[in-house]
Amino acid sequence: MECKVKWTGDGMSFVAETGSNHTVVMDGAPEAGGRNLAPRPMELLLAGTGGCTAFDVVLILKKGRHAVTGCEVSLQAERAEVEPRVFTHLHFHFRVTGKQLKPEAVARAIDLSREKYCSASIMLAKTAEITHDFEIVEA
Repeated sequence: MECKVKWTGDGMSFVAETGSNHTVVMDGAPEAGGRNLAPRPMELLLAGTGGCTAFDVVLILKKGRHAVTGCEVSLQAERAEVEPRVFTHLHFHFRVTGKQLKPEAVARAIDLSREKYCSASIMLAKTAEITHDFEIVEA
């Protein structure tokens, strides 16, 4: 895996080009010299973690032949007050939609992601306490 990040030369905006040839723009807050034109790098880290775990949960449920039709994860993060301002607490709330999904199957998928598959959340667990909960919505 690779990525190249380049400063645009304008304020605090950066463009990341991923190894899969996609681009993502990042910008800083105005008080840090940015123009608030794009997500902050730490917001993208949080979004990537949410995407990583949601991917796992959907894949695990599909492989188990569960009728999953939707998965949304809301993440709340707290950061340290002093530098480095690492994440210190993350809460993941999953909203999984499907037909006759069993709570045990959803809980198991979330646990497998948390304990084994989601590299992003496993890395963040080195500095942050991570909690999870979920709700099931009947499709």
